[in-house]
Amino acid sequence: MFTIKEIMETIRMVQEEKLDIRTITMGISLRDCADSNPEKACQKIYDKITTRAEKLVAAGEEIEREFGIPIVNKRISVTPISIVAEASECQDYVNFAKALDKAAAQVGVNFIGGFSALVHKGTTRGDEKLIRSIPEALDITERVCSSVNVGTTKDGINMDAVYRMGQIIVDTAGRTADRDGLGCAKLVVFTNVPEDNPFMAGAFHGIGEPECVINVGVSGPGVVKKAVDKVKDQDFGMLAETVKNTAFKVTRMGELVGRAAAEKLNVPFGIVDLSLAPTPAVGDSVAEVLESMGLEMCGTHGTTAALALLNDAVKKGGAMASSYVGGLSGAFIPVSEDAGMIRAAEKGVLTLEKLEAMTCVCSVGLDMIAIPGDTSAETIAAIIADEAAIGMINQKTTAVRIIPAPGKKVGDHVEFGGLLGHAPIMPVKKPSSAHFVKRGGRIPAPIHSLKN
Repeated sequence: MFTIKEIMETIRMVQEEKLDIRTITMGISLRDCADSNPEKACQKIYDKITTRAEKLVAAGEEIEREFGIPIVNKRISVTPISIVAEASECQDYVNFAKALDKAAAQVGVNFIGGFSALVHKGTTRGDEKLIRSIPEALDITERVCSSVNVGTTKDGINMDAVYRMGQIIVDTAGRTADRDGLGCAKLVVFTNVPEDNPFMAGAFHGIGEPECVINVGVSGPGVVKKAVDKVKDQDFGMLAETVKNTAFKVTRMGELVGRAAAEKLNVPFGIVDLSLAPTPAVGDSVAEVLESMGLEMCGTHGTTAALALLNDAVKKGGAMASSYVGGLSGAFIPVSEDAGMIRAAEKGVLTLEKLEAMTCVCSVGLDMIAIPGDTSAETIAAIIADEAAIGMINQKTTAVRIIPAPGKKVGDHVEFGGLLGHAPIMPVKKPSSAHFVKRGGRIPAPIHSLKN
């Protein structure tokens, strides 16, 4: 039961501190859509999505009016298409991407995730067809998002898949060169991927999920910054307690909205992902939260420690507020989507190496980073391998969403617009990693994976 005080606090957070529900995401199982005839399979996929999600957008808009809480995005995640399409007799899965895009447009969502493959221990024929289809699929569709999981703590890192994804990212950037490599902004490479993540581009409906489910992603960097501003002269214990209490309130609001959506749509409520997801808007920045803690600029010495405190306190507050916290649940650091990160990168204070260090203590990883367009597939693969190693060893989710912007060099900018924002081109190291990433095979799982 919510008290009057909690309700008034939530209203203030919405009106003054940019609190919103970043997404309500409907997960839909497509396992029963498999068919040896690809045209029939695509039709089944379209029919199921448009039937299940027919009222998703309307339900979200109704909740916005009832509660006065903005819901920025309504999205869909589906069973990894590499699994669903594998029964079909076809050379590639581009038509499956078209079916997803058409269905997403019909129901009015902004993104649909699940053009995905799970290849952390090896690649099937269906996985290979999907991966091969990614560049064209992301070029010709508007709403489709793609993800590939290349490693887990339990299984190690599939370096053949890592190298392949370096090539796919370069190809995808080239195909969308007229849009600054926009296709790569809809493609993420994971280690230890969660199967209930509501955020794009990495959302998909895991094989252990129900037939249909509602997952919610909240967002409150502005709310957390306001709270941190009030304890500027307090010690770290009070700072952590303040963030924890704020995350508790934000999570409670997120679960309320999620359960309301699930009830209206007559599907189960899944999880609330309490990740602090920034936007390019002023006052909605994770970097500015870190700077409110006492850093002159995000990326300077102390940034990793500040982010560790923030991420941990957010998780603790969320876990106290809900028994159904899931997804990623922490702090995102996407460069192009965070006004403070953009500013720090432009000044050269926030570097690729510092971002890699920060990913050791926060959610996800190297996110929405633009690099020179002539960066080789081998270098990109090595960047992915570094992040995968952090995830594997530390038993956490890490990911890479990187854009080698065609024709751009350090000092230039890319512009994606909307929530995807804009970013400066960040430098990468010149010495080659090609021989390393071309060794092939699998980096073995760490010793602490042996827990059975």
